[in-house]
Amino acid sequence: MIVMACEIELLIYESNSLKDKRQVIKSIINRLRERYNISVSETDYLDKWNRSKIAAVTVSNSLVFGEQVIDKIIGFVNKDTRVEIIGVERNVY
Repeated sequence: MIVMACEIELLIYESNSLKDKRQVIKSIINRLRERYNISVSETDYLDKWNRSKIAAVTVSNSLVFGEQVIDKIIGFVNKDTRVEIIGVERNVY
């Protein structure tokens, strides 16, 4: 069993309050869960209105497949015009 995780640090453009931030992040998290069947959560910068860090985790029996899923997750978030990725950290367990 291989567990692949990534943390994506985001800068949120359309956010002028914590409420705006929550709407953007919640939308991204829900779409990631539905599309890729993964576990996702906001993990840092909970009190900052223009930054966020989300963590995504997938479990696989293949390292290659796990890396492909993580690549797709990062690509999906990168295509969202409401946010900019300012950092990515990957881990394999």
